[in-house]
Amino acid sequence: MKVVAFKRELQGTGASRRLRNSGQTPGIIYGGSEAPVTIALDHNALFHALKKEAFHSSVLDMEIDGVTQPVLLRDFQMHAYKQLVLHADFQRVDANTKVHLKVALHFVNAEVSPAVKLHAATISHVANEIEVLCLPSALPEFITVDLSNVEVGQSVHVSDIKLPEGVTAVTHGKNLTIATVSVPAGQVSAEAAAAPAPEAKKGKK
Repeated sequence: MKVVAFKRELQGTGASRRLRNSGQTPGIIYGGSEAPVTIALDHNALFHALKKEAFHSSVLDMEIDGVTQPVLLRDFQMHAYKQLVLHADFQRVDANTKVHLKVALHFVNAEVSPAVKLHAATISHVANEIEVLCLPSALPEFITVDLSNVEVGQSVHVSDIKLPEGVTAVTHGKNLTIATVSVPAGQVSAEAAAAPAPEAKKGKK
């Protein structure tokens, strides 16, 4: 994904306010061997890009004054109640240095799992993203979590995810839970519904 930015010389609260009033968003690029560079981006383009999942977990091609460099979105600040991006931070990327980033989880096949088909269970997503470590070239846009074999009472952990080649989950020594399975109170499972009803006892003559 490509991002176009411009170097900005003026800094400070007043300069940033004037920049936002002109339809631009202040930002900064840092990291690597070069000094940090303050930049300005088109607000509307940035606002719509932030709605895209890939923008948060992909290496971006940022063009400044005709020169393109790979960067990652590291942080951004939104106005408390307006649809306004106040600031954005980007980090330079080295192709040979691993990056540490949060990547979204996409849960699939829940509807065909034994938990849902046989027991009408509810699968709750405890986490919608995980931290990963990998080279920029191996960075996935998202990670798929296959729930097709999940049973009632089972929890899905980070260790259950099949990660793309070259990608390592950062769990800080914990096998984090990302989904849980439970049957709502009063819910009748398909197995129970299909079971024959017990015969009524015959009264004594």
